[in-house]
Amino acid sequence: MNPIICIGGANVDRKLYAKHEIANGTSNPVKSSRTIGGVARNIAENLGRLGEEVAFISVRGSDSEWREIYDASSPYMNLEHVAEIKNSSTGSYTAVLDRNGDLSIALADMDIFEEITPALLEINSGLLKTAKCIVVDLNCPGETITYLCSFASDNDIPLIIIPVSSPKMERLPKDLSAVSWLIVNKDETETFLDISLDDDKDWEDSVEKWLALGVKNVIVTNGSKGVIAGSQDNGIRYYPAIETPIVVDVTGAGDSFCSGVIYSWLQNKELDYIIQSGLVNSHKTILSEHTVRQELSQKQFKLDMEEIIK
Repeated sequence: MNPIICIGGANVDRKLYAKHEIANGTSNPVKSSRTIGGVARNIAENLGRLGEEVAFISVRGSDSEWREIYDASSPYMNLEHVAEIKNSSTGSYTAVLDRNGDLSIALADMDIFEEITPALLEINSGLLKTAKCIVVDLNCPGETITYLCSFASDNDIPLIIIPVSSPKMERLPKDLSAVSWLIVNKDETETFLDISLDDDKDWEDSVEKWLALGVKNVIVTNGSKGVIAGSQDNGIRYYPAIETPIVVDVTGAGDSFCSGVIYSWLQNKELDYIIQSGLVNSHKTILSEHTVRQELSQKQFKLDMEEIIK
């Protein structure tokens, strides 16, 4: 048994959809929905729906939010290694989306994830040693990321790091030689590398800078402009985004992109196919009102790839 092990956030996502232009300092009429989220959890569900064996390591409160997460997640991943933290709330994330479905502001109650410590991972080290690969998000503390870099190197296990937001980039170590894949967006890149991506050359140069830090494969995403991927073996390539004329909801699009990449990489596909897998899964998720699209399966994904990649 060699599961993909995902480590990081699991939370209840509340989405508030503004009916009109958002006005600050006053009441705004919205309609609302609740879904289950968390970057590592979303990736775990995508991969579980794609038929991969997935184990999830995280922390939770003892509350109704966790019950919601458990019920939605347990068909797709092993949740035995999620630790209960006394007197803490399960993570929550509230997103306010404007009339176009774009994020206006997000409010995150994620303090509980500071409890994903190296000590917690030590308890689960037997499981971690069996990993096909380890996927971790930056909801985890910096020392946990550093611990996983050492662990992955020592045990020759591929490590994939998925940032969560620009403010959490400080948790990323400066030496990334233990990292097989880093999937990062424009803002996160600007924050960590202390640069400004003003044009395509800056964007491409940023990939070079990431590779210089030791990471084996890096993808810098840039919304509707597409992605640039770089690897120590295959150089640097640009991939345009798939045009999505009707945006239903962008929440989860980044996580589904990461999942498509990881899934096809584990199947030893070529780099072009790996990146296209991410773009296709992201495109299909944007067309869905769900954070993880409900129709996703191995068979459906194959059909999606055939439909879009001519």
